[in-house]
Amino acid sequence: MFAGAQVSLYPMTDGFVDVIMSSLTALDPWRDRLRIETDDISTLIVGPPEVLFPALRDLYAAAASSGQHVILRATLSRGCPGEPDDPICRTGALANPSEALDLRQKNALTAIATTPDKGQQADTQFSLYVMGAGDHMAEIMGCIDFLKRSGTFDRSKNFCTRLTGDAGPVFATLQQAFCQFGPPNGHVTIDLTVSANSPSKR
Repeated sequence: MFAGAQVSLYPMTDGFVDVIMSSLTALDPWRDRLRIETDDISTLIVGPPEVLFPALRDLYAAAASSGQHVILRATLSRGCPGEPDDPICRTGALANPSEALDLRQKNALTAIATTPDKGQQADTQFSLYVMGAGDHMAEIMGCIDFLKRSGTFDRSKNFCTRLTGDAGPVFATLQQAFCQFGPPNGHVTIDLTVSANSPSKR
């Protein structure tokens, strides 16, 4: 399997270079379990979801701790048929295809309940795309039902769902949406925007 994210940080400050460069150091503790490549547009992070999402959480929290208005934009994908399998992505985090939807929802809620806070607020909107064979709408609606019970659900919006709360549970919710819904050998993607310190909320 191949799993990863293309991530970009957008700090709304004249000192954007310092915010971006200092935030990237938050990925250092994860580098031995991820493949990380940064260029002038984005950072590619490849690895298993149980490592990928905490790394994204820490990257976001580091940027948000600057106190500046910061946006993290990411496209996440697993099982893309156009990408070769990568041994670094081996994982046991994906749902068993024989498990019923309600059991997967229960497992996802249990995982969030045991997630510690990070101490940084995260306002998020994302869309889940389940591709390939099978009833993709059943999986998406099952995910939405899980989100509404996650403790991080804010509201439904056109084309996406909004989450809010501490970055720890919020990124855990995103990880469970990515791993528990859609076939484990299928192609699943997330389109993600996370905002910190927005002046419109002051």
